[in-house]
Amino acid sequence: MTLGLIDLPWWGYIAVTLGLTHITIASITIFLHRHQAHRSLDLHPLPSHFFRFWLWLTTGMVTKEWTAIHRKHHAKCETVDDPHSPQIVGIAKVLREGSELYRAEAQNMETMERYGHGTPDDWLERNVYDKHSRKGVSLMLIIDVILFGPIGLTIWAIQMAWAPIMAAGVINGVGHYWGYRNFQAEDASTNIVPWGILIGGEELHNNHHAYATSARLSNKWYEFDIGWMYICILQWMGLAQVKKVAPKLRLDAAKTECDADTLQAVISHRYEVLAKYAQSLKQTLAKEIDHLKEAATNLGVDRSTLKRWVLADSKTLQEDERAKLNLVLSKTSTLDKVYKMREELMTVWQRSTSSRDDLVKQLEDWCHRAEESGIEVLQNFSRRLRCYA
Repeated sequence: MTLGLIDLPWWGYIAVTLGLTHITIASITIFLHRHQAHRSLDLHPLPSHFFRFWLWLTTGMVTKEWTAIHRKHHAKCETVDDPHSPQIVGIAKVLREGSELYRAEAQNMETMERYGHGTPDDWLERNVYDKHSRKGVSLMLIIDVILFGPIGLTIWAIQMAWAPIMAAGVINGVGHYWGYRNFQAEDASTNIVPWGILIGGEELHNNHHAYATSARLSNKWYEFDIGWMYICILQWMGLAQVKKVAPKLRLDAAKTECDADTLQAVISHRYEVLAKYAQSLKQTLAKEIDHLKEAATNLGVDRSTLKRWVLADSKTLQEDERAKLNLVLSKTSTLDKVYKMREELMTVWQRSTSSRDDLVKQLEDWCHRAEESGIEVLQNFSRRLRCYA
């Protein structure tokens, strides 16, 4: 017999717990992440205030702190200044101590000042949500016990653990360590699974890092972003306005030369370009591996390490790793050419001081050399690149 106001069957308590935690995750992904941190959508005051209130009750997180820490994560991703990179501090630490890493960074006033701009600063934020951030979770405990009796303690405990485990641990940890990648972003971000339900679409983390300001995290037809579904419903109700989504690549098979539209498309879709180029490198590496085996073995480099070096941005490799890779690549002109052409292609969007006309000429020259190389994967890649519109 329950001692609370609501009496439910055992499965009812499970459903309520999942429902409450899901609202918390939806609040994090819609309000904190997409609205506050990246400004990819505008929210009506009604859902905006609800999300702030709910997060105060269920997490005690302060909007400015979360926003600032996440923006710094993007600005300093996979470096020693990243607040929670498993590539730097280790996957185990992020999984076990994700909340501790968050709280430690929240004490960094430089982070708050530099990255926390534009967040709410009204009377409620200053006098309730920020000043009494821990009182919200205490109020949630009282509400749970009143509604559900002693089992409300368990429901509350799961609510309190949900965000630290799912967000601070799984997204920040697993989302930069294991999974699949649609885009060759300049970090280790991954998509954990293609169906974003338990974490509101945040599982599609590689997609997010490729297009950080997109309100929609799904990109492929088989990916489902439930957070985007909620945003569409809010927009239909007039309670949200989407500002930006990831651009869709358009191909024009009739194009035979690079122009300003080609350049703009390549820059906008540069992480997709690199992902597709990585397939060329993998195919070439597989064909040339017999020529490389002896040189790699002499340098103490195994096949998996060689593959990782070939696919990685050369800037992310240590000096001795780059030196060993160059020695191995010198044994096969085909892979060496494909690898160096990848590095040259990247300079198209890295030369910020060059004029648009110069960059178009550089891209056209790259395509010309690729098609004159006699290497089939380069020729096919170049012909497709010319079709970007």
